[in-house]
Amino acid sequence: MGLLGNEKLRFIVRSGWRGTCPRCSQASMFRGWLKLVDRCPACGLDYGFAHADDGPAFFALCITAFPLVFVAVWLEVTFSPPWWVHALVSAPILALGCLGSLRPFKGWLVASQYVNDAP
Repeated sequence: MGLLGNEKLRFIVRSGWRGTCPRCSQASMFRGWLKLVDRCPACGLDYGFAHADDGPAFFALCITAFPLVFVAVWLEVTFSPPWWVHALVSAPILALGCLGSLRPFKGWLVASQYVNDAP
């Protein structure tokens, strides 16, 4: 693709965050929340190369869930709230944080596979 270093990383992050085709940046690479389209409607890129598998879940767990668990533990240690406070605060924050980050992580992995010509 001809991108180098920081330029490549910026392109991957931008394409993944927006969820746009890594070739043309015109159309969405997603058909649903996490389901990829078979082909880009704008440029015809075949997404058969994309194998994100469990990668988005791994990154959501490591990058999103761990810090949020630390917030929940801090809340417990500092304030010792009743269990229902965690049910109303901690659980929704963890669920929304993890589910909300899955799509950008999948987009980043697909864009990275395209840019780096992954087999």
